[in-house]
Amino acid sequence: MNEDRFDEGRFDFGEAVRVTRNVRNDGTYPGKEVGELLVRRGSVGNVIEVGTFLQDQVIFTVHFLDQGKMVGCRLEELIGANEPWNPSRFEFHDMVKCKIDLGMNGNVLFEKGTQGEILKVLRDLQPMQYHVRFPDKTLQVPESALEPADPNFREPED
Repeated sequence: MNEDRFDEGRFDFGEAVRVTRNVRNDGTYPGKEVGELLVRRGSVGNVIEVGTFLQDQVIFTVHFLDQGKMVGCRLEELIGANEPWNPSRFEFHDMVKCKIDLGMNGNVLFEKGTQGEILKVLRDLQPMQYHVRFPDKTLQVPESALEPADPNFREPED
């Protein structure tokens, strides 16, 4: 069991936090279209409330004063505002493809152009790396070996 899941005390009321993913409207934010960007990753706000969703997901309501928005964030989307921040090109659920053949022990597992989905961003590693789910296998891949699968991919802003 993931102990952080129920760690409501991880961030205190008023504590400054940084959101690590772009936050988009899931349909619960009034006056915005579903999928519309609400808060860009890297933005800093303050925790104003801690609650639960579906009885088992801890949700932190974060006030992003500069943007005039209050949004609910899960624990895995937040870090302390003073923690090191290493922005990534890709995010959780982004579709990517290999820029090169990917292999292990001299065997090619996935040829250049094979599509996969980002499952995890490994921000603490240099160079930046990702867990990418390819057909039937998940690999740890450096950012330099990946490119967007979507031709309309928008590069993140710093």
